[in-house]
Amino acid sequence: MNTVLQDKDNANSNILYLAFELSAKSWKLGFSNKVKLRQKTIDAGDWNSLLAEIELAKEKLKCTPDCPVFSCYEAGRDGFWIHRALEKENITNYVIDSAAIEVNRRQRQVKSDGVDVKALNRLLIRYCSGDLTAMRPVRVPTIEQEDKRRLQRERGRLIEERGAHSTRIKSLLFLHGIRLANIKDLKTLLPKLKGAVTGYDIPVDTKNELQREYERYVMVDNQVKELEALQKERVTQAQDGSMEKQIEQMMQLKAVGWQTSWYLVAEFFSWRDFKNAKQVGSCAGLTPTPYDSGDSQREQGISKAGNKRVRKVMIEFAWLWLRYQKGSKLSQWFKERFDKGSKRMRRVGIVALARKLLVALWRYLEHGVIPEGAQLTEG
Repeated sequence: MNTVLQDKDNANSNILYLAFELSAKSWKLGFSNKVKLRQKTIDAGDWNSLLAEIELAKEKLKCTPDCPVFSCYEAGRDGFWIHRALEKENITNYVIDSAAIEVNRRQRQVKSDGVDVKALNRLLIRYCSGDLTAMRPVRVPTIEQEDKRRLQRERGRLIEERGAHSTRIKSLLFLHGIRLANIKDLKTLLPKLKGAVTGYDIPVDTKNELQREYERYVMVDNQVKELEALQKERVTQAQDGSMEKQIEQMMQLKAVGWQTSWYLVAEFFSWRDFKNAKQVGSCAGLTPTPYDSGDSQREQGISKAGNKRVRKVMIEFAWLWLRYQKGSKLSQWFKERFDKGSKRMRRVGIVALARKLLVALWRYLEHGVIPEGAQLTEG
């Protein structure tokens, strides 16, 4: 018969641990004192019920009314408002990266809100007990920092919407053998459009649909132009230490355009407070993931963790860097290592260059170190 010793970690703790499983209609709450687990469900967003359940859990789990409370929930659609509200109630909260949560590798496993909240609670206890590898909290931006990201995100959605309208217009015209070089010419050409070869009149419903699609295209195009004008206005009025000032600083590098600088600063550099180059590469998911077990050794590619849009922007920017910064040390490194290789090797190399460039940009913005051999724009 085995004897289990009750030490400090196993004994009843005067700390309340709370894990959230959030959904659109309800919140699953998992309370624990390291020994017992208590689960409750409340309506989503019902803050008074949440506070009442916390007080009741303290009583049921034999915690003192003034005991410290630690909580966590997965980053997702609810954003950070819950985190800020919990911090206001003197509750230490962690917003965690769901992709970094440990999972059971069995082929079939039980999946329910109750099971999930129980697992989150265990991870929270481990993390608060000193096991910092148990989960990965994300950095929470301030309300102002979060709001700064809205402009380029809205512009990105509008660009996609404008492209969808453009594609739809061209598809409707292709049905009748018509090819239009510039969508904006449709306004003048629409009344006199004829089908290809035979010259028949475009049917009424098709013509009306084209008219409506074009109106939507123009509306979205105007909104894109308004946002871009607002971005430029804010940069021209930038104050020292602001995000817009960093955007202006980045644009002094040749090959860096408006949208590249705006996106990278707003989404990546302005609020994350990186401590070293390793954190920069890891956050963008551009670090290698080697597989080394026994006699098997191979590279699995980059980790692809973090913001995939940042990776896309950086790979596009890396090609531009090779084109406009040919004399830089980074361009020379790429040329020596990959220029004579196959297309596949060049694609591998451009990802490596993207990571090095991201680190170089961070050093440039954070410490003012210009990438070696890089040219600045005139004026």
